[in-house]
Amino acid sequence: MRRLFPVTDQTSESAGTPASVVDREWTLDELAEAYAYPDREGPWLRANMVSTLDGAAQHDGRSQPISGATDMRIFGALRGLADAVVVGAETVRQEGYRPARAREAFAARRAAAGQPPAPAVVVLSASLELDFTLPLFTAPLTPTLLVTGAAAPADRVEAARKAGAEVVLAGEGAGAEPARVVAELAERGFEHLLTEGGPRLLGQFVAAGVLDELCLTVSPMLTAGGAQRIAGGPGVPVPERFVLASVLEEAGFLFTRYRRSWESAESPVPFAVGGAH
Repeated sequence: MRRLFPVTDQTSESAGTPASVVDREWTLDELAEAYAYPDREGPWLRANMVSTLDGAAQHDGRSQPISGATDMRIFGALRGLADAVVVGAETVRQEGYRPARAREAFAARRAAAGQPPAPAVVVLSASLELDFTLPLFTAPLTPTLLVTGAAAPADRVEAARKAGAEVVLAGEGAGAEPARVVAELAERGFEHLLTEGGPRLLGQFVAAGVLDELCLTVSPMLTAGGAQRIAGGPGVPVPERFVLASVLEEAGFLFTRYRRSWESAESPVPFAVGGAH
């Protein structure tokens, strides 16, 4: 892997650095430093997504076919830094989500930060139509949270609680409201947040104006077809411009990171998460 941006004295071989140092597999510690959360107060919502050259976020309904080995290493590093991983119910069903695992490479770093050994998985769902016998609910290292609205089906809320999941109400209707999701999680000590989608959930975070950072892997593949983009659902009245923070490259994959401009950030827009069923 090599760093393309920001440019440093180790970015290219022209600075006198051997190619074996510039273009090599980064350690997990190096990835953790490269993707460290900003040193600022309050919650920070980061998204991690992958897209083909022609904009497909999935192939045959899953992201794995358009991913790669280094993309998965970065995926693991981002999880290793997060307090909680936020996903939609449909992604849980399609991707076969399991509990986040503790990784020895991040143990000391997480302990020093006061984090549990593994991040909590937070599932957003309006209907709570999920299989509560899955390991995600029955055997997580850190208890799984279910975020929904006050009008969610009472019998499903009870079933979730009996399965051991913590149910968080973050909206007055059936679904949760993105801004309240972030606030409710922060109140429980989950400030370093990572959402892995799916596209409908990411689109709702974008529309509500609560996404702070996007880690986007550009996969050197073409798929055509009608696959979803990385974000779907309702649009924003005015496109919000993000600032490029870094670009890494390996084997044709570009690992980009964009951040919201803190100076231009506005208050979150009230919006109900209706698509995370």
